[in-house]
Amino acid sequence: MHKIKKGDLVKIITGKDKDKTGKVLSVNVKKNTVLVEGCNMVTKHSKPSAANQQGGIIHQEAPLDISNVMLMADGKPTRVGFRVEDGKKVRFAKATGKTIE
Repeated sequence: MHKIKKGDLVKIITGKDKDKTGKVLSVNVKKNTVLVEGCNMVTKHSKPSAANQQGGIIHQEAPLDISNVMLMADGKPTRVGFRVEDGKKVRFAKATGKTIE
């Protein structure tokens, strides 16, 4: 079980997009990376294809290391812990102690 999941709101704590917040689009568990909406944008040149008739320059998100993002809970960045409630393992915000859905 990872501390950050798809759909979570996160804050970037280091790098060129420091202090930006965004929604997690995907998590790569093997590489320990996350894709955050609108952050770490890169320019990609694509050839014309069946899917993209025009080709040209595309701006898209690049993966960030999972250690460079912090989960936002109640509008504040927080560390994440795990505990067992009703026989289920759940995440909780260390700053507030509240359970994260």
